[in-house]
Amino acid sequence: MKKAAVLLLAAFITSVSVPAFAQDPKGGKDECLLASKDCKNDVDSIQQKIKKLNAEIKKGKKVYSADEIKKLDAKLKEAEAMLDNMLKP
Repeated sequence: MKKAAVLLLAAFITSVSVPAFAQDPKGGKDECLLASKDCKNDVDSIQQKIKKLNAEIKKGKKVYSADEIKKLDAKLKEAEAMLDNMLKP
């Protein structure tokens, strides 16, 4: 029970502290996902963050460098792990 409460609290704190994702209107890089730049005060759910990360990764090398794709992939894995931990019984 205590572990579930801690995980729920951690998820809440993370969701409150993660700003919304600003995106270049021309379909360029999402600086908020990469480096928390140009972020608005809105907050996305973990599912929304996963969806946005997948969309950015699919843009591939046309938009992002190899290092930036690795960063996005690491953030995707982190978000998926957080979601998995929250959904464990």
